[in-house]
Amino acid sequence: MKKILIANRGEIALRIMRSAKEMGLKTVAVYSEADRNALHVRYADEAICIGPPPSNQSYLSGEKIIDACKQTGAEAIHPGYGFLSENAGFAKMVAAAGLILIGPSPEAMETMGNKLSAKAAALKYNIPMVPGTEEAIQDVNEAKKKAIEVGFPILIKAAAGGGGKGMRIVENAEDFEEQMQLAVSEATSAFGDGDVFIERYVTSPRHIEIQVLGDNHGNIVHLFERECSVQRRHQKVVEEAPSSILNDKIRQQMGKCAVDVARSVNYTGAGTVEFILDENLNFFFLEMNTRLQVEHPVTELITGIDLVKEQIKIASGEKLSFTQKDLKISGHAIELRVYAEDPNNNFLPDIGTLQTYKTPKGNGVRVDDGFEQGMEIPIYYDPMIAKLITFGKDREEAIERMIRAIEEYEITGIETTLGFGKFVMQHDAFRTGKFDTHFVNKYLKAGSLIAENKDGAIIAAIVAANLLQKTGGESVVKDILKNSSDWRKNRLKY
Repeated sequence: MKKILIANRGEIALRIMRSAKEMGLKTVAVYSEADRNALHVRYADEAICIGPPPSNQSYLSGEKIIDACKQTGAEAIHPGYGFLSENAGFAKMVAAAGLILIGPSPEAMETMGNKLSAKAAALKYNIPMVPGTEEAIQDVNEAKKKAIEVGFPILIKAAAGGGGKGMRIVENAEDFEEQMQLAVSEATSAFGDGDVFIERYVTSPRHIEIQVLGDNHGNIVHLFERECSVQRRHQKVVEEAPSSILNDKIRQQMGKCAVDVARSVNYTGAGTVEFILDENLNFFFLEMNTRLQVEHPVTELITGIDLVKEQIKIASGEKLSFTQKDLKISGHAIELRVYAEDPNNNFLPDIGTLQTYKTPKGNGVRVDDGFEQGMEIPIYYDPMIAKLITFGKDREEAIERMIRAIEEYEITGIETTLGFGKFVMQHDAFRTGKFDTHFVNKYLKAGSLIAENKDGAIIAAIVAANLLQKTGGESVVKDILKNSSDWRKNRLKY
């Protein structure tokens, strides 16, 4: 393998290219017309425009991506995450074209891409499951009986897809039929598949996932866990490794289960087995993501393993160069997803121009991004600007470094999740490790971040006023004080 095409954009495309470059590989970028001036396009050895801004006309077009490989002579495709990364049909197209997909087999993608077939595969190894149905609901009345047997509240879930779509919490039997109809309708609309099943609803869940790697020679290892419980809209915002709540015994048990889940589909490449942990530290299998995860940097920092390089080596046919016994946890890492979103307005996406964009520096700070000052945040794609990751000798040091890094991160022109990240890092529930996936609903109250930002703006205005008074800038002082309430809109650190 001498040249790879990265079928993605933004920070993950850059991150993959950098590892490939260190391995002596040439890289090919693909881009839509909206990303013509993007950093990943400039960084690659070659770049091919594959269509208009909408994803379904560019980054989701398997034919165009394969054609770009043929034009450039790229032998392999790294899909990153999102877009076509878990599309079994695309994986088959890549193989049919005589190319290498840096990822698992189409069969593994198909099995794990559906929650019911994933559960069936995992059950071969007696992996713990949340009590519920093991097959799609066919009869509403029978399903209602099963729900009563399991005990309310229960969760109705779509078999295909994720992100909270096709999911309904049902508190009592009287609401079951209506909520099931809504779940089926949403699942059909979102995924083209109306199959749903039921599970007991874990009231105080923690989201724990295990990173796995498998080669083509039957070797599979896990690289410990990531805690991903701070979420909004069932999607992660803050991740850390290791979890603050697991002990060595549970960690070992979950790791073995994750390896067994991967083994059930002869998994190759990097993947993640996701579990739900209840208040009694019982864990249950949720699903498997057959790709690199957004939050993979925290695992890299605590293990010293470059997961992208391992993916490429595995796709090249190499054996894993380490065993489970060689792996150990060193230190603690935390990641904040820096989204162009307004946490004060239900995390609604924001678009605009990065008028100011300066990343934090210093020991223990890593920033994976794909933007620079002056660039626009396009409306067509996921609103993530960057991943801010900190590493320390322990959890406390990683948290303090994250707070310092957030304060140094300068972004103006759009709303971001930086202020929310600082709120999380300073909250007692997070610092003590006593939190679950309901963190946002429990603790983020309306106006709490606005109040914090306003206080910071007033302090900044007073400091500026004192300085200007010494230099005789009275008129400027009056303007600053008059407009101090508007500083949040032009903030540098929130």
